[in-house]
Amino acid sequence: MTAPSLAEKLAGKFIVFDGPDGCGKSTQVQRLYERLAAAGTSVVQTRDPGGTEIGDRIRRVLLGHDLRAMDVRCETFLFMASRAQLVSEVIDPALADGSVVLCDRFISSTYAYQGAAGYDLARLLDLGNHAVGDRWPHLTVVINVPVERAFARISGKLDAMESRPRAFHEKVREIFLQLSTMYPAPVYTVDGSGTVDEVHARVVELLERAAL
Repeated sequence: MTAPSLAEKLAGKFIVFDGPDGCGKSTQVQRLYERLAAAGTSVVQTRDPGGTEIGDRIRRVLLGHDLRAMDVRCETFLFMASRAQLVSEVIDPALADGSVVLCDRFISSTYAYQGAAGYDLARLLDLGNHAVGDRWPHLTVVINVPVERAFARISGKLDAMESRPRAFHEKVREIFLQLSTMYPAPVYTVDGSGTVDEVHARVVELLERAAL
């Protein structure tokens, strides 16, 4: 029997790309989107927070302002609210149609970032369940890059998350690297060093061998 193509394998699957700021995840989402679309696959590309009109409003509150005065619980609930809308409005309908859904960040980000800010990790997963029900990703790909190298890639003005201290971002990366032992859905880590093409090749190789 001939093995299914990558496009066939990913049909109706929800794939998340995540990792520390500057890791290159957004670029890899775009590259995979282009690869699948060129193969004639029905594929939806989205982001979290955001991806809907309501979610984009929440995103502006979260990333466009100084968050030092915001309690971490408020911050967490806003992320989860945006996510609930995204699942209802975009992700669930696309999966029901058999499309591939590629998402730039998801609950894994809240786990790492708000976890690094001091929120209880077990409680974060409970809140995630309330926000998305059983709509956890079929696979989360964490792009791993050292913090110093990642921030060297970021151009322009830093957003509210990116502006936090170096020690915070080191903790974020540490949680991402431990995510596969804690998360209720499959997580794989990909080396984010090298060129965009090299990282993309690693991502494709991972998706081809992963059980989905």
